[in-house]
Amino acid sequence: MDEAACRRFQRSVEFAGRKWNGAILLAGVRGARRFSEYRATVDGISDRLLAARLKELEAEGVIERHVKATTPVTILYTPSASGLQLIELLQPLVEWDAVHSAARSAGDAAREAG
Repeated sequence: MDEAACRRFQRSVEFAGRKWNGAILLAGVRGARRFSEYRATVDGISDRLLAARLKELEAEGVIERHVKATTPVTILYTPSASGLQLIELLQPLVEWDAVHSAARSAGDAAREAG
């Protein structure tokens, strides 16, 4: 991996791993659309931080913001094609963690017993 690819890799890992980004994206994939639905789904996040993260995720192109001209105005947030692709690309990492966390847990239990 050359230096430019290494920097892109690092930037990608930091973006995907930033606190709340994954939970917000998953909430969108699971059907959250309104701000209140995201807040109810993403346990522990404040309104202020959720608003900031949604704005950042929109700027990165992984969340799309849709404004409906209703009374009152309705704002919906949906995962973009890029956001859905990111979730899909992270799935093998989730599977890797499941395998390796089980192995780590078994190793920890063996060390504690021995």
